[in-house]
Amino acid sequence: MFPTRRSVLFGGAAAVGLTAVGLPALAATGTPRLAFPFTLGIASGDPSADGVVLWTRLALDPLAPDGHGGMPNRVVPVQWQVSTDERFTRVVRAGVEFARPETAHSVHVELAGLRAGTEYFYRFRVDGHLSVTGRTRTAPAAGALGQGLTMCFASCSHYGEGFFTAYRRLAEDQPDLVLHLGDYQYEYPAKAADVRVVAGPETRALADYRLRHAQYKSDADLQFAHQVAPWLVVFDDHEIENNWASDTPEAPDPAFPARKAAAFQAYYENMPLRRVSRPRGAEMQLFRRVRWGSLATFHMLDTRQYRDDQACGDGTKVDCGERLEPTRTITGAEQERWLLDGLRTSRARWDVLGQQVFFAQRDLTAGERQGFSMDSWDGYKASRDKVASALGGTRNGVVLTGDVHRHWAGEVKESYDRPDSRGVATELVTTSITSTGDGDESTSATVLAENPHLKFFKNRRGYVRTKFSAGELRADFRTLPYVRTAGAPVETAASFVVEDRVPTLNRV
Repeated sequence: MFPTRRSVLFGGAAAVGLTAVGLPALAATGTPRLAFPFTLGIASGDPSADGVVLWTRLALDPLAPDGHGGMPNRVVPVQWQVSTDERFTRVVRAGVEFARPETAHSVHVELAGLRAGTEYFYRFRVDGHLSVTGRTRTAPAAGALGQGLTMCFASCSHYGEGFFTAYRRLAEDQPDLVLHLGDYQYEYPAKAADVRVVAGPETRALADYRLRHAQYKSDADLQFAHQVAPWLVVFDDHEIENNWASDTPEAPDPAFPARKAAAFQAYYENMPLRRVSRPRGAEMQLFRRVRWGSLATFHMLDTRQYRDDQACGDGTKVDCGERLEPTRTITGAEQERWLLDGLRTSRARWDVLGQQVFFAQRDLTAGERQGFSMDSWDGYKASRDKVASALGGTRNGVVLTGDVHRHWAGEVKESYDRPDSRGVATELVTTSITSTGDGDESTSATVLAENPHLKFFKNRRGYVRTKFSAGELRADFRTLPYVRTAGAPVETAASFVVEDRVPTLNRV
């Protein structure tokens, strides 16, 4: 089916048998040889015009209760290799990194000096064991439109509530880039209704989070999705705890700072992130800007860590009811200035916000429940109006969203308080990978009727595939009929085109 990229697109089986050309044997250390350590797969992420991050984490027993994956308490040298061909006959970079016990034997290789707009293949070796082959690519050079960009984005993958078939279908679409917008893993312990057994207790300590990430990374479909393209990741709430915001958990918990620090540490260890995102205790720098030549700029946001939750009054609630204080912020002052400055000075054809929660106004009074969702930009209207106005100053503004376990598509208005407010951007909302199970064919006609700027709804699991070009953005809402059993096919439930300089969704 795929005449090229065989090592990657057939699951990497061919790569395991390849001779490690360009990887010289390391000197003997006298320590026992390890069994196959690449049980958690490999990944790449945060591409730039001249580099990318390569990742792996060694584990002999992914479900070891102490979170160390059955690895010995010693430093392990890990060889890596980058080539312009999948058989590694044209190796361009190679080296050694060290997997250390204090970072759960994870490895982050931060490359620079590669060619812009180029496809590369990479792999790792430990004690004679080769990993599968991964495919990655660098972004086009500054000022270059390139040949277009196929980007898929996803959100909300609960291991217990379904199989990760949607990740495999995403990989089969052969994207150039993948965005994950949060809830990569869930903190909950096993539940009676789960279709797959979740290992370990509710995640609170570092060992718990490491174990949970390891169980997710052991999934073959998720490994495949990481293997075929570089990822840009941001977290939402379940990577730590449901509905946390800033320094405030959903319910009072004096141990929350330690829990948050543990979650951040495990998140960094298990994601292909640059060193700038390495956490410092209960703080982690995750908002960042990634440029894809002059075609697209991705402004990756953190809408959890800097929320002004103290305006809620008692310091324990995220949901403040109907009180929409103008001083409340979902991004925090520093991130807001960074975002507004970036949008104001951007020269990209498409400016894309990769973020977590519903951006456009969504009045649910006649639909799912009463009023507005306060765990969204509806709870921070002043913040939204400023960002929406800035999006209106760009050539093409696009908001990408996860969180709500449903597909939605909408048009963003500069202000929802004025009936004649102009359209400034489009919003594409992806459903979940598995969270809330199979879904159904229910409609949301009443909510769509109450919100004419919302154009589409679908209650099935899946992801969104986008294709950016100089003249248009095409969005395909990909859905699976079921996830509670494995192997579902995928189809496109709806497609929309956004034309250059026209922030309107056109159904095709």
